[in-house]
Formats: sequence, structure tokens, C-alpha cells
Amino acid sequence: MTQDKISVAVTQQSAFLDPFLLTQKPMLNSLAEHLVTTFHQGGRLFLVGSGPFGAIAGLIGQTFLHRQTLERPALPAIALTNDVGLATFLASDEQGSQLFSRQLRALATDQDTVLGFAGTNLSPADCAALGTARQLGCHTILIASEQAELADVRTDVNMSLPSDSLPRLLENTLFVGNLLCALVEGELFGI
Repeated sequence: MTQDKISVAVTQQSAFLDPFLLTQKPMLNSLAEHLVTTFHQGGRLFLVGSGPFGAIAGLIGQTFLHRQTLERPALPAIALTNDVGLATFLASDEQGSQLFSRQLRALATDQDTVLGFAGTNLSPADCAALGTARQLGCHTILIASEQAELADVRTDVNMSLPSDSLPRLLENTLFVGNLLCALVEGELFGI
């Protein structure tokens, strides 16, 4: 039984990396180029995600802010998932769906990019954030499951990840986020 689980996990991960991710090279390069342009023009990267995808947004934000593979200046990346005080304050006023939107309204400009991470369902806070970002003129990117229901959600770029397994989807989302950071670092700092 354990061997079967291991085999399934490895097969799922291998299918994500090759052929899927290799077919996404143009999109990944385009996203990295956009982020490089955002940073060159003085813009910032805001990251959002709910539940376990909030943790991924935080990790990727820290990677852009600190470093991934080399010592370099900090890149202006802000994960909006880390303000527990604001989250509980809004929840007590039954405005939890405004967690990210409220922060974006206070901080974001039309020079910024908002990157959202989600699984098969976008939370009300995720949907509101992407809508607010578009109203503010931010560039919007969503990396989510190909099974995500995006009824009223509009983004400039949507990268749909194939997976019917939450653990693989989380791993693959983190992989894509780390890869984007590596591509941006390479372009900005020559590695």
C-alpha cells in the first residue's frame, strides 16, 4: 500500500514537470519578464492566497524579498496573507472577504502586480482582491487549479495547473512560484 502511494505521487509529480511545465515555458518566461518590468518601473508585487495557498504566498513573497539563490538587494514583494490582526478585526465585523482588498486599496497603485494562488475554489477574499486589483489598474495573475471555478474572476494572466490531488497542487504551486523567482533573479542579477 505504501509503495502504491509513493508510485502515484511520483507519477503525478513527473507528469506535472514533463510534459506540462515544459509546455508552459513561454508563459513562465512572459510572467518573469513582466515581473522584471514591474520592478524596474518601481512597482511592487503583492501576493494573495487563502488557506494553505496563503502560506505559499507568504513563502514566495519572502523568497522575492530576501533571496533565493544569491545575495542581492530585496525585491519589493509583499504577501498580504500575514496580517492576523487585520484578519480577526475584519472577521469580527463580518468583513473577512475584504482582507486583501482593504490592504490593496491602501497600498497598491497601477504600477503594481497582484499574484494570486488558489486551488479549486477561490475564497471570497481572493475574488475580491483580484477585482480590487483590476479596479486599481494593477496587473493581475492567478495561478490555480485547472478545475478552479472562475465565474466572475477576471485576470490578465491565468495559469491553470493540472492536478486532482491537493498535495500535488500545493507542491506544484510552490514549484512555479520558486521558478518565477529564480527567473526574475537571473534576469535582474545575472544568474
